[in-house]
Amino acid sequence: MSTETFHKATTTQQMAVLILLCFCLIQYTQMTSARSPIDNAVGSRPNVIYILADDLGIGDIEPFGQQRIKTPNLNRMMREGMVLTQHYAGNTVCAPSRAALMTGLHSGHTQIRGNFELGGFTDEEEFGQMPLNPGTATVATMLQDAGYRTGLIGKWGLGGPNSYGVPNKHGFDYFLGYLDQKQAHNHFPTHLWENEERYPLDNAFLHPHQSLPAGADPYDLASYEPYQRRDYAQTRLNNAALEFIETTDEQPFFLFLAYASPHAALQVPDEDLVSYSTFDETPYTAKQNYLPHPKPRAARAAMISNIDSSVGAIIDRLEKLGISDNTLIIFSSDNGPTPEGGGDMEFFDSNSIYRGYKRDLYEGGIRMPTLARWPGRIQPGSRSDHVSAFWDLMPTLADLAGTVSPNNDGLSFLPALLQAEGQEQHQSLYWEFHNTRGGHAQAVRFLDYSSKSWKAVRLYNENSDTKAVFELYDLDNDPGESMDLAAENAKLVEWATKIMDSSRSRSFIDAWNFD
Repeated sequence: MSTETFHKATTTQQMAVLILLCFCLIQYTQMTSARSPIDNAVGSRPNVIYILADDLGIGDIEPFGQQRIKTPNLNRMMREGMVLTQHYAGNTVCAPSRAALMTGLHSGHTQIRGNFELGGFTDEEEFGQMPLNPGTATVATMLQDAGYRTGLIGKWGLGGPNSYGVPNKHGFDYFLGYLDQKQAHNHFPTHLWENEERYPLDNAFLHPHQSLPAGADPYDLASYEPYQRRDYAQTRLNNAALEFIETTDEQPFFLFLAYASPHAALQVPDEDLVSYSTFDETPYTAKQNYLPHPKPRAARAAMISNIDSSVGAIIDRLEKLGISDNTLIIFSSDNGPTPEGGGDMEFFDSNSIYRGYKRDLYEGGIRMPTLARWPGRIQPGSRSDHVSAFWDLMPTLADLAGTVSPNNDGLSFLPALLQAEGQEQHQSLYWEFHNTRGGHAQAVRFLDYSSKSWKAVRLYNENSDTKAVFELYDLDNDPGESMDLAAENAKLVEWATKIMDSSRSRSFIDAWNFD
C-alpha cells in the first residue's frame, strides 16, 4: 500500500469514527431529553432548605389570601414556584408535628404524640420536652448518611439540654436555636444553644408568662418598658441561616430553618411595628397568659413580615452565590394559628375558610400554607392540589438525594412538585392528639370508593357520659367542615372508624392511648 493510499484509508476511518460518535451523541441527547422530569430529578442531590414557621395559619400570608399582612417575598416564592393547597402538618401542636416531620411517621406511629413537657420556664428549669430515642431515623440522619452537610437553625422541641434528643445526636452537623420550646415563648431570651453549648444573648431574663401589673395604664407605653429587651433571637437566627448557606462547597446541604415566630409571646423590635401603625388596637394585658403588648395586632403582623424578609434574604443570597437553581426551598408551618398571647385570628382571617385553630384537628389546625421553589425544575406560578403531609418529606428528599428512605408512613411528592406523571396517592391520612381540652381526638382524611374526599373527626371527653363524638365532613363540597354528615352515612362512619383503629400502634405513654 502506498503512503498516499494509507493516509486516504486512515482519513476515511477517522471520518467514519467521527460520524459514529456524532450519531451516538445525538442519540444520547435525544434519550436524555426524552427522560421524564422525575428521572432527571431523582438523585440530582440539590441543596434543600425547609423553612417552618410556628403557629402560622393558612390564611396568614398573601399567597393564601391574606389582606392585612404584607409578604412580598413569599409572593415571590409563589410566582417563581408552586402553591401546595393541600399539604398537612404532622399534628396540631409543636412537638408531635415536628416529630412527624423529622421521622416520616404520623402521630399514630411516632414516639412523641403530644407536648410532653419537662421542667419549667426559667433558665434554671430548662429541661425541654420528651427527647427522641437514640437511634431514631430522621430526615437529617438520612441525608447526613447520603453525604449532605446538615444544619438546624431555630426551634427544636424534641430533646432538651444534655439529653439524648439534642439535634447533634439526630443527624445535624450544626445547630443554633432553642432546644426547649418553652424557652421559645420568649423571643428575647438570655441565650440560645449552639450545638450543645449555651450561646449567650445580651438580654436580662424575662419570664414569658406575666401580666401588666394592677393599676398600670395599658395605653401608656411606659407601662411596657419592663418587658423591653434588645437582642432579638429572630435576628440571630436569620443571620445564622445566611452564614450556613454561605459555607458552600462541593457537598450539598440540608438546612432546617425552624422559626419560633409568630408563636406567642407577641414580641418584635419596636421599629418593625411602624409598617402596621394604622391598625386599630386594644392593648393585650395578658392576665398571666404570655406577655402584655400595647399593639398586639401590629406585633403579630410584624413577626410574620420579619419571617418574610428572611425568606427574601435567603433567596437573594442563593442567587448571589449562583446556587439558586440547585436549591429546593419549601416553606410551611407546624400547625394552625392561635389567639393565645393576644393574636386576633378574626381580624387577620388567619385560618381562611377553614374551621379550627391550633389544638384542633379540623382543617384550620392542620392544613398548612405551603410553598415550594426550585428554579428550572418547579414550574413558576404553578399550583398542586395533591394531598400530602409532613411524613411525606422524608421519602421526597430521599428521592432527591438518591438514597432509600427508612420504612415509614410517607409517599414521595416529588412528582407533584414537578407536575410529572406517576404520583402515588394516599388513601388516607391519620392524626391523633392528646392535649385537647378535656380529652383526646382523632382525625382521618380518606377516599371513598369513588375517590371522593371525606374527613372524619372523633372527639373523646372523659368527663362526659358520651365518651366519643363522631363527625363526618364532605371536604370536596364543604372544606370548612360546617355540616356534619355522620348521622346519614353509617357505612362511611364505619369505614373511617376502621381506619382510625388500624392506623395506630399502642403508645408507651398511657395518657396517649384511647382506653
